[in-house]
Amino acid sequence: MTPGQVLGLWRRLAPWPGGRRLFGWLLGLGIPYSGTIGARIRLLEPGHCVLLLRDRRGLRNHLRSIHAVALTNAGELASGLAMTTALPAGTRAIVTRLATDYVKKARGAIVAECRVADPPRPAVPMEVRVEATLTDLAGDVVARVQATWLVAPPQERTAP
Repeated sequence: MTPGQVLGLWRRLAPWPGGRRLFGWLLGLGIPYSGTIGARIRLLEPGHCVLLLRDRRGLRNHLRSIHAVALTNAGELASGLAMTTALPAGTRAIVTRLATDYVKKARGAIVAECRVADPPRPAVPMEVRVEATLTDLAGDVVARVQATWLVAPPQERTAP
């Protein structure tokens, strides 16, 4: 599914009762590993994504807080949805580096948000760094995920 199709599907489903949940389920089918965290998309528009990560036993560590990798996964997912929906059609993007700063134990529901203020319009492959901020429901930052994306212009098709 292309980023344009993802955004189109979100726009069709989000207004309907259960539509956001269905969208999240379909997204999890398309991106199986990211689907394991059960994140719920709350807002998706070009260059901006907000998702909710529910605190549940399957995401916890031995300290009874949300596992570090689940937080990184949520941040990467938010950054990916924000980045790819902001790119021109056909532009390719892949994460080449992830770094996470863990600020405090994550307990309770967590909100991950990413904004891509100035989406790239690459003529040649380029690296773009974006940051997703993860906060608890009290508004305290629990983690920051920096994702470095390799963004490339659409491939030109050669005649067979």
